[in-house]
This record gives sequence, structure tokens and C-alpha cells, in this order.
Amino acid sequence: SKMRQNLSLEDMEDAKRTTIVFKTCTTMHDDGTVTTDTKSDVTVVPVPDYDPNLWLEEVEDEKCLDWAKGMNKRTLSVLGDPTTNPIHDRVLAALNSKDKIPYVSEVGGKFYNLWQDEKNKRGLWRRTTLESYKTAEPEWETVLDIDALNETESETWVWKGSTVLDLGPDEPHDIALLKLSRGGADATVIREFNLVSKTFVAEADGGFVLPEAKSSVSWKTRDVLLVGTDTGEGSLTDSGYPREAREWCRGTPLSAAECVFAGEAADVSVRAYCYFDKGNTYNLLSRAMTFYTSKDFLWHDGKYTEIPVPEDADVSTFFDQFLIELRTEWEVAGTKHPAGSLLSVKVADFMAGKHDSLISLFTPTDRTSLSHFASTKTYLMVHVMDNVLTKVRFWRYDGGVWVAEDRVWQLPNMAELSAWSINADTSDAIWMTSSGYTQPTSLYYGSAADAEPPLGTRIKRLPGQFDAEGLVVEQYETTSLDGTKIPYFLVRRADLKFDGKAPTVLYGYGGFEISLQPSYMSTFGIGWLERGGVLAMSNIRGGGEFGPRWHQAALKEKRHKAYEDFIACADDLIERKVTSTPHLGCMGGSNGGLLMGNMLTMAPEKWGAIVCQVPLLDMRRYSKLLAGASWMGEYGNPDIPEEWAYLKRYSAYQNVKKDVTYPPILFTTSTRDDRVHPGHARKTAKKLLDYGQASTLYYENIEGGHGGAADSSQRAFMKTVEYEFLWKTLHKL
Repeated sequence: SKMRQNLSLEDMEDAKRTTIVFKTCTTMHDDGTVTTDTKSDVTVVPVPDYDPNLWLEEVEDEKCLDWAKGMNKRTLSVLGDPTTNPIHDRVLAALNSKDKIPYVSEVGGKFYNLWQDEKNKRGLWRRTTLESYKTAEPEWETVLDIDALNETESETWVWKGSTVLDLGPDEPHDIALLKLSRGGADATVIREFNLVSKTFVAEADGGFVLPEAKSSVSWKTRDVLLVGTDTGEGSLTDSGYPREAREWCRGTPLSAAECVFAGEAADVSVRAYCYFDKGNTYNLLSRAMTFYTSKDFLWHDGKYTEIPVPEDADVSTFFDQFLIELRTEWEVAGTKHPAGSLLSVKVADFMAGKHDSLISLFTPTDRTSLSHFASTKTYLMVHVMDNVLTKVRFWRYDGGVWVAEDRVWQLPNMAELSAWSINADTSDAIWMTSSGYTQPTSLYYGSAADAEPPLGTRIKRLPGQFDAEGLVVEQYETTSLDGTKIPYFLVRRADLKFDGKAPTVLYGYGGFEISLQPSYMSTFGIGWLERGGVLAMSNIRGGGEFGPRWHQAALKEKRHKAYEDFIACADDLIERKVTSTPHLGCMGGSNGGLLMGNMLTMAPEKWGAIVCQVPLLDMRRYSKLLAGASWMGEYGNPDIPEEWAYLKRYSAYQNVKKDVTYPPILFTTSTRDDRVHPGHARKTAKKLLDYGQASTLYYENIEGGHGGAADSSQRAFMKTVEYEFLWKTLHKL
């Protein structure tokens, strides 16, 4: 009681959401007396705020699913059956088009592709030769039919990728680990597959099989896997990812696999992996403490040794070189390397403590940043964003020395390019794509040694999926509240009247270093641009458009900067008379869904409509839900009072108020999303409706994972729902 009397009013408010545990110390003295002292250093145990909608977090509870189905029915009663909408059939035709580019990966001289269309909804895993692939009608050999597998096994498998045994170009590439997800969830079942017989290797025959979990897996040898998975209590982190790395020998039970490394429960994840790189085999361990920090260990001189780089740096290899990407400035051997730099150093020298031989392959400027890089046998192709548009620079590795080449690849008309190797161990051959908001994607075959982009050797081209005649693409810049210049792209009709009446969608993300660059979006073109709608694509802080500093400018307590940037883009669209509030909508998903939630609560007067996809919204509980704990490096920890103090300012669910008029909003999510919990969208929609916001709509796809849909039919359905909501709401005379 004495301690409670000393609590401030602020402490009393905090006490509403905490349990105070008083620690007592009982001591028996030599004279037989006993004293009990209450310690002043109490333990404060956070407990959830009262939430009447907490029941909606029970993902597959019958009551919750009945509520979701009722909401789905209500939404379709307002918007109509999407399958009867002409937009739906065109979107579905585009998604299932036989003219789509079948992207391939080279494995042992064969080129593999996963193909989905109207007949093969979950997909055909198939292969061909390079010569055949270059033709207009390649001859494909089916390796695995996912739809047939589902029918045989009475499952809902969704393809999540493969890990092929790769011990070098001279070794057979004849077995693989296939990742299959139920309904599109992140958690997968992993099964060994023989690429020669095109059959699964049964567990009874010594095949590797991992039950459903968010596993990591890598081949060490033909008969040994490096694996992290759910093996029982203590094997997963608080984020639900592997906490342990094990070596699993063929023919032995998983429970007998030796644990070679373990992290902490509070870590994001731990993994072990092994790969071949141009004659070198690298065996590594990685302990990710947060989303952006890790400790990496290389098997070196007979033991795992920590790679001595900053914890927030990313490390990869090229032949016998480390490639080091910096998120913060690093001073080493008397030289300061700025955040956003790409460095290289010989592995053996660096591990021996020789740090003075680091060289810089890229140094950022105010308007340039490292997007990514790709290697061939002798070249490193450095993709640089220059005011958000890509240029490719080249380094040649010649006799152990990096040589900068005096050439740059760039495409005109605000088109994007991306180049990557066909097989980085054996040749300099590459694939390159070009794409733009109004330019369908093309695929080219060339060499990293080419002086110019290989535009003359196009082998595949996506036909136009929507009528882009009369559309123009522009890049503008606006000024945020603190004076920072924020770019955005605008796609509009050339004859736009600039009378403030154009239905306009402003799209945003603003997190996790993810950049939004031009690309061909056929469904958006069909569902929105062809109708006369305008698209604005924002490049707000929190993304990676201008490197780590752009991302870090909106981390944690600075998250509001991203929201101010987005509002600045909206204001600029209105000031230019592209649109006005009744005609202006916004859209975003995942972290972009959190952005949408804050547009709802921070600036409801700005918007005519909002589409909030697979969103994160309850920042009080996000770290307790599914993978949420892994994002505390981005947002903060709500159980730390100092961090909750800023988190609560952009926790959209808590900030929905009863006496505010909100714009129409559509929430979309998926029951099978095991990354961002569907409870975020469920609870916020329910709260708005309880407060009388009748224009709130909600649709929950029963399958789909974090992508919101598991196949083309579901994607077409969901896209039509979104576009119809936007058009009906924003297209006002």
C-alpha cells in the first residue's frame, strides 16, 4: 500500500494494464527474530488491455468463421457477385493466360518452371531444355502435377518452392526437397523428391520428410541435411521460427539429429546452410537476433567462427570473396564506410584478421542506393536505384582483382530492368527483364559481358493485358511535413482534365526496406486504369528507395514520418487537381495495411475510400500473434512502456474512436495467413461496425496465406472485389 501511494497518475494509468508483483524477503536472524522486507524493485508483468473483440483471434474457431462468412456475405450483397462482373473474367484470363512468361530456374542442365492456368490451378512443375525454352512453343516435360497430387492425397497443397541438391556442376542434381503448404500458409511440409523418377522418396525408403512447420532446410551432403524445425518444446523462437540448427543424417529419426547451434527464445530465428559458389563450399550458421541484426558464423579452420562484421550488415559470397552490405556506417582499419555501401574482401584474409584490404564496390549518394546485386561466373551486376529508377553497373573479377567496367545499363521511358545469371557457377549468360507501368514485361537472353542491354535478343514477351493507349507515366516530387522531398509515380490518361474529379488510388507500403518501382500490373490495368482511374505509387520513407537511411528514417518512434509522407502525396494530388477527397482512395497490404489503418485514424477526412489488405493493426498485441515478434526491430516492443508510448500513437485498432466519421473501408484477409494474424482485420472491422460505421466492408478468403489467395481463381475473385469497391465508392459524377 505504501508503494501504491507513491505511484503517479501516469503510473496508475499504466497499472491498469500491468500486474505488479511485490517481491518479499524473509530472514531468520541469529536471535530467532524474523523480518520480512518488501523490495522496491518490483516486477512489472504486462497483461493485455481489455479487448471485447479478443475472441476473433481464435483463427479457426467455429464462431469466428461464422462471423467471417457472415461478413463475406454482407460485403458481396453490397458489391455484387464478383464472378458475374466482366472485370473478373478478364482478370482471371490474364492470370491464367498461356502467354504469360514462364520463368525458369536451371538445375543440372534442365530448366524448371511452375505453371498455373485455368486447368492447372495449383500448378504443374515442369522442365525443358534451353534450346526448347528459347522457342515460341517449348516442349515441356511434367515433373509433378500439384492438382493431381491434391486429388490423390485429399490435400490443399500450394507450391512453396524447392531446394535442389547442389554439390557443384560436376555432381548430379537428381534429388530435391519440395516445400508444400496447406492452403498457402507460410508453414510447409517438406518432402524429398527424385528428379529422375519424378516420384517422392518415401520415409520408409530413407527419404527426408519434415512435418508442417516454418522450417529452414539445406543440403550439406547427399545424406545429411542442415535443418531447423519444430521438434518440440524449446525448439522455436517466440516468433515461431527455428531456434535450433541440427544435422540430420539419412535413415535416422529427426529426434536423433545433432543440435549444432541454438539461439535464444527472443531471437527471430536460427538457421544453418551450406552452398557451392564457383568452386568453393561455404558452411554457415546464422543467428538472427532481430529482423535486421544477426551473427553469422563460417566453418573455418575446423570450427564455426563468427564473421567480424557489424550485426546489421548482410554477408554473402562471390567465389573467394565476402560481399558485405552495410546498414550503418562502419569504421574499419581507419576507413569509414557509409551506410548503404557494398564492400568486398577475400574470405581467407578477412577471417585471418586482415581487414585493411576491404574495397568498396558501391557507395551511395543522396539520390542513389543499392537495390541488389547478381553474380555470374566472372561478373557482379550491381543494381543501383537512381531516384527510384534502376541502373546496372558492372564489376569483373579478374585474377583475384575487381575491375570496374565503364558501362551502365539503363532503359528509357521509366522502364525497369533486372538481370540475373542463368548459372553463376558455369557461365556469364544472363536473363534480363524489362517492365513498366504501361509496358508489358519482356524477357531477354544475353551475357553480362554485353556492352548494352540485350534488347535485340528478346525470347519472351507478355502481350498487353489491358488497353494502355493514351496512358502516360510521370514522376513527381512533393514535400513532407519536415521538408523531406518524397517522390511518387503517376499513371493517368494523357487527356486528364485536372478538374479534381478523377477516381484516383494512392498506393503505399513504407517499411522493411521494400522499394516500390515501376512494373507491369495487368490486374490493376484491367480493373482500374482502363476504366479511367488514376494510379499514384508513393515512395515514402520506411522503404528502401534511397537506401538504409530512407528506411531508418521511419523506424519505431519515427514511424509517423512514413504516414506524413503519404499524406503529403495525397495533398499534392489534390493540389494538382488530379483528384479531390471524394474521389481519392488509398490501398496497401501487410505493413501497407498498417499504413492504411493509420490513414483511417489519422486523416479520415482525406479519403473517399480505403482498401486495407492483410493488415497489421493492433500494435498492442501484434508481437503475441504468429510471426509478430520478429518485427519488433521494425516497430518496437509494446511490452516496454517507453516503446508502447510511441507505438500506441499508430496502433490503428486502439485509435478507432466512436465519435469520428470514417470513410468507407474494405478489409481483406485470409484465414490461412500464418504471418499476419487475420485477427487484426477482423477486430478492427468489428469495432468500426459496433461504432455504427456502416460503410465498413470485410472479406476473408478461407485459403490464401499472406498473399490473400492460393490460386488464380481466388486472386481474380479478390481483385475484383477490391476494384469494384473502389470504383463504386470513388467514381462519383
